[in-house]
Order: sequence, then structure tokens, then C-alpha cells
Amino acid sequence: MKIAVTYEQGKIFQHFGHTEEFKIYTVEEGRVTDAQVEDTQGSGHGALAGFLGALGVDTLICGGIGAGAQAALAEAGIRLYGGVSGDADQAVNALLAGKLDFDPNARCDHHDHEHGHGEGCHHGGSCGGN
Repeated sequence: MKIAVTYEQGKIFQHFGHTEEFKIYTVEEGRVTDAQVEDTQGSGHGALAGFLGALGVDTLICGGIGAGAQAALAEAGIRLYGGVSGDADQAVNALLAGKLDFDPNARCDHHDHEHGHGEGCHHGGSCGGN
């Protein structure tokens, strides 16, 4: 099993599509046998699913994540544990112990939103009117 965590200075980075690093944990017989930080090399959003797949990742722990990235991860066969915050190592240990507190409906705050107060979409027009 390989677990990826969106990573920044020991903590779970809260926006999947903008993460610059993942900490990748190799798990054998229910315990971490190796961990290393991988730079995304500028990949973002949907491209990150392919990046993780190429590393052999089958599980992702992250904070917020948009619906498009969730779909890309599902298509790549990567299990998602979203809505998690705090220390990356502790989150992985909690997952392995079956005690990880996660949100199966986690979303990035700026996705799936309504624009109001005369503001337009600030996401390159990719909101599809939402």
C-alpha cells in the first residue's frame, strides 16, 4: 500500500490542486516502512491523479478537494480521505489504526460555489457558472 498526503511543513496542505509536495508513505503489514517527500514539479488539479498513479499511490489523505480532482482520483483507482487537517504522520497512523477522522464529502471552499455581490468567477472561467 502507498499512501500520499498533501504536504507542507509537516502538516496536511488544505488545497489538493495547489499542493507543491506530497509525502508518500509505503506501508507493509500495517506499518509504515518508508516515507519520502515528492515535489509535484508544478502539476496541479486533475494532473495530480496521474502524478500519484505513476508513483504507485493507492490512497490519498488531503484537506479540501474539488469534484474534478475527486473524479480523476476515482478513475485512477485511488481511495480518497478528504477533509483532514493537522499533522501528516499522525493522520497516516490514524488511518492505519482505523481511527482517521475524515469527511467523505470534502470540497475545496472555492469550488461548487455561488458568486455574489457583483463578483465574477476568479477561477479562469472553469466554474461553469457555479
